[in-house]
Amino acid sequence: MLASPNRRRFLASTLAVAAAGGLETVLPITARPAAAATRMSLIVERRSLDVRGRAASVFGLRQADGTPGLVLEPGQRFAVDLVNRSGEATVVHWHGQTPPNVQDGVVETGSTLIPAGGRQGYDFAPRPGTHWMHSHHGLQEQALLAAPLVVRTAEDLRLDMQEVTVLLHDFTFRDPAEVLAQLTGSGTGMAGMSHAGMAMPGMSGSGASAPTMAGHAQPMDLNDIDYDAYLANDRTLDDPLLVRTERAGRVRLRLINGATSTAFWIDLGATSATVLAVDGNPVRPVTARRFPLAQGQRLDLLVAMPQAGVVAVLAQREGDRARTGVILATPGAAVSRLGGEADQAAEPVDLSLEQRLVAEAPLAARPADVTHRIALTGAMMPYAWGIDDRTWGNHVPLRVRKDQRVVLEMHNPSPMAHPMHLHGHHFQVVGLNGRTLPGALRDTVLVPPRGVVVVAFDADSPGRWLLHCHNLLHMATGMMTEIAYVTHA
Repeated sequence: MLASPNRRRFLASTLAVAAAGGLETVLPITARPAAAATRMSLIVERRSLDVRGRAASVFGLRQADGTPGLVLEPGQRFAVDLVNRSGEATVVHWHGQTPPNVQDGVVETGSTLIPAGGRQGYDFAPRPGTHWMHSHHGLQEQALLAAPLVVRTAEDLRLDMQEVTVLLHDFTFRDPAEVLAQLTGSGTGMAGMSHAGMAMPGMSGSGASAPTMAGHAQPMDLNDIDYDAYLANDRTLDDPLLVRTERAGRVRLRLINGATSTAFWIDLGATSATVLAVDGNPVRPVTARRFPLAQGQRLDLLVAMPQAGVVAVLAQREGDRARTGVILATPGAAVSRLGGEADQAAEPVDLSLEQRLVAEAPLAARPADVTHRIALTGAMMPYAWGIDDRTWGNHVPLRVRKDQRVVLEMHNPSPMAHPMHLHGHHFQVVGLNGRTLPGALRDTVLVPPRGVVVVAFDADSPGRWLLHCHNLLHMATGMMTEIAYVTHA
């Protein structure tokens, strides 16, 4: 049972659903023990998950005591042994962290693949904020090899808010390799695709006509895949996570879009929330009721709870009625059942929030030393995606030198949005569709169809670092290149 909260006693992060369906009692943030100096273990394993009454075999990523994911306290190092009990080789990327290159969790740029039964040690100073961890090997991420990774700050403790962490995902009962094979035409075709079916070009996954971009006749493509379910902390709205909060209390909602191919609109109904951070980086406060969240992105919201009542935190798939979510409720408040579909399809996820964000601690002003311009290319038919019409292995590295200010202009001539993620760095968004702005610091930014997004970062982490679309199916067909440090011009 969840303990009844009292004033100034807030509950710590809810990282995932309890196996028995209830919530465990956890310590308030202010009562957390001091940061431990000992090493921790994270275990990759297979587990069984019930999705709408049907069992599925998926991956799990948990601590030795069974807790999914990881929460680090202020000053605590990322001193972790990753133990692979999944029965197959894997490697895990610490999304949002900036470790030494060899610890990034990407075999293509220098990390080591961990065999079944093996283990790998990691040790680095973690970057604060809401982040996550996921496989960077094959299509394991689609089979839920992902978990939250939260690094608290001293300021988090001073704010003394209840924390609720929500990991969103899209789910299919089918083998992800089979789904990709049918998308690319190397499988058995489209016939009989009753689960995780391929969305037709120019059509959203819900079957409604896709919208067109202003000033363009060609329609957008939305939602490569129709999934069997959309999950929030492993649950659908048939049995959502219910978190009891303090009356008139404040909740720090840490939202992570871990979906492999789905962007969501976060909808709080009549309740307004204030953006505290994106991708783990503080921003100047922005208040709204709906927020776009692309694949790989994180969003920290401050939610003020009523004296008595319920706040439904819903995540609705773009271009569709399908949704998932969690429920925040004060003690004793009655909770009504919510359907897994909204009344109307959501519009495409866009840059409406991005253009309002301003970094709390922006990059220092300085001119660019090097500018790289890339095009995000490809189409639904044939299903092939790349960068500058090149796929990984045939790519041209984007070369930089240490200590340069690097500007990256990403042009998207394709009819589909691409959430672009840079490893090893956080960049500042400095341009959106021709407009210059002092935007947010991020590691993942959405580049909409026919859009142009400009980002800047300091080359302060030598090595080879991936730059790729965080739609896993796009990346799997080649939408990936790298930032490569060189010692000469």
